[in-house]
Amino acid sequence: MHPSLCFPALALLSFGTSTLAQQQDAMDLTQLLRSNKNLSEFTTLLTSYGDIYANLSFQSGVTILAPNNDAFNKIPYSSLGPAFEANQSQIVRSVLQYHILPGIHTPGSYNGSFSFDQTWLQNTSYTNVTGGQVVGGVQQAGDVNIFTSGMGSRSTLVTPMSIMLTKHAQNLRFTGGIVHVIDTFLIPPQNFIQTVPQFNLTAAGGAVENASLADYLNTHPDLTVFVPQNAAFQALGSTLESLPSQQLQRILNYHVVNSSTVGYSSNLLNGTILRTRSGQNLTMTFTSNSLFVNQARVIQQDLLLSNGVMHVIDNFLDPDAPSATANPQLPTAPPLIQGTSLSENVVPFTSFLPTSVTSFNTASATPTGTFGVSDIGKGTSGFGTASASATSMHTSTKKKSAAEKVESPRTALTVAGGLLSALCWTIGLL
Repeated sequence: MHPSLCFPALALLSFGTSTLAQQQDAMDLTQLLRSNKNLSEFTTLLTSYGDIYANLSFQSGVTILAPNNDAFNKIPYSSLGPAFEANQSQIVRSVLQYHILPGIHTPGSYNGSFSFDQTWLQNTSYTNVTGGQVVGGVQQAGDVNIFTSGMGSRSTLVTPMSIMLTKHAQNLRFTGGIVHVIDTFLIPPQNFIQTVPQFNLTAAGGAVENASLADYLNTHPDLTVFVPQNAAFQALGSTLESLPSQQLQRILNYHVVNSSTVGYSSNLLNGTILRTRSGQNLTMTFTSNSLFVNQARVIQQDLLLSNGVMHVIDNFLDPDAPSATANPQLPTAPPLIQGTSLSENVVPFTSFLPTSVTSFNTASATPTGTFGVSDIGKGTSGFGTASASATSMHTSTKKKSAAEKVESPRTALTVAGGLLSALCWTIGLL
């Protein structure tokens, strides 16, 4: 190739790549999902819930956290497995709604501190958080974006290969918003009694049952609960177990904040005062890179509940000592409530925990069965199953179109451009 032809050829390729980029940005949701093979399972699932899919198609400013095909392979091993295998369509619907966020949330909008964004999950059968259940988001070292959900589940944002090859934006944009591909399903948060065993907080769960507070903690909206670890219960020995029910309730209620604002860690700034259910205040302190509530250290933050959030603390809070303050020099402050410690093998109150639960929180160590997305329960809305366009999309996942049998035109142009650039550079040296 003559050197004089290099620049016009490169300009033409650059124009073609730019034009395809603009076309990609202008895709509607159907086109975007169809163009990403790694979302074929999600596409089939989404389009089977016609009302959700139709609503998304008319949105302007929405973020979809779309599980990739690998995420579907993990379902039988997760707490969602039984619900999906049993075709429990209302649970699956709630899971889908939990993956949709109002507004545009790009990877760069997250930083090293957790933020909590509302979702489309507002069905009171599955959540009791004002404005909709939330998902946590944070950007870790290396610009890795993590999303947290119920039962401590974590999902990582993955970059589709088409974006990596073209060095385009870090997002899959469509006319109504943005799609982020994640490697694991988000799990809608469960209620208090279902969640505490997951984090070895069995003493707290049993104490709440024994004090007849379970119904309140499971259902009251917008709760913030500070939950003492099992070791804190063991440090008090049989003291709490021997208390009359009303006294135990009084202590436990001092650990519960029933405000109109859920106390996620992003809201618990240094000096924040919280009013508890017992009518007394708690004081948040941030010092020595640790968060404290009164004198107790928060050792695990932001465990999402169906009706709020809980934080694990290393010690009991004492309603008779509301002015107790943090001492960051101590690994764990001495108990304010006096008692004789139990051995490590004895955990009080655990016998009061229910032996089973009826929702979809029970994780399975092995797959409960093998199934594909076509086995998952279908939506039962006024839209039927899928719209005509959705049906054609389902078919397209089973039969490769001519366009799918070759690489993306935009990718081909990018590769061609790189080869042409190298050729022109070589000619220039001759």
